[in-house]
Amino acid sequence: MSLLETPVRHGMREDELKYYQHEGYLIRREPLFPAEKFQRLAKHFDEKLTRLPATVRPESMDVPHFTDLKLFEWLFSDEVLDLVEPIIGPDIVLFSSHFICKPKGNGKKVPWHEDSFYWKGQMDPMEVATVWLAIDPSTKENGCMYVIPRTQDNGYSQYENVDPEKHVFPTEIKKFQFDESKKVAIELQPNQCSIHDGRLIHGSPPNTSQIRRCGYTMRYTSARVKFNQEMIGPYHEIYLARGKDQAGNRYGDPARSYPEKARYREENKKSGH
Repeated sequence: MSLLETPVRHGMREDELKYYQHEGYLIRREPLFPAEKFQRLAKHFDEKLTRLPATVRPESMDVPHFTDLKLFEWLFSDEVLDLVEPIIGPDIVLFSSHFICKPKGNGKKVPWHEDSFYWKGQMDPMEVATVWLAIDPSTKENGCMYVIPRTQDNGYSQYENVDPEKHVFPTEIKKFQFDESKKVAIELQPNQCSIHDGRLIHGSPPNTSQIRRCGYTMRYTSARVKFNQEMIGPYHEIYLARGKDQAGNRYGDPARSYPEKARYREENKKSGH
């Protein structure tokens, strides 16, 4: 039986939750979505990729749900929300999503970083769970993600500049801040996923293989988290995905498109996280 035929298992076992809380990440080998639902997402991404201008790199297709409302079918799905609910509780906010596609042969390196570094001041507390869904095989050969386990207790390391022509982001955590020898490869097959804490150190090497590597990151936080609307208002929207608001946040409308905010992010270099 292939991954696409294996029955979907909703939620998270207690031992998986404990592992995630201790290590800062979890790999799920079961399929995230039923076969037909995943294949529709993969096809939808391929169609988006064909429309991407030749001058635009595909490594960070930023907040595509701002203008592509069809993505809420997967972002608000029970398969995903049931998976993150044990981590963040029953009142769930969609914080962000990205397609991260490394083209074959010249896919850029993702430098070592913490997602939380880019979100500092945007929310309190900093509690984000990212579901990283493999659209393509993601292996050591084609530049899979690596994590440094148990580094989720900080979230705000010191950074230095790196070559933006070779890296997805222009900064990287200074080497003395972590032990790279402890890195763990997150190898996934299509429709498998990993979950990681927004403060966990992670990154990925360039893709020099002849195999494309694409993942869809879906980022969630608890509705107890208070967002700094003054800071994020001009360029970002959050959405109440399940349950009810607990912190007095303002939410976007999943039936409305926000092209002006997507454009603002691009023009002001707010994209990528």
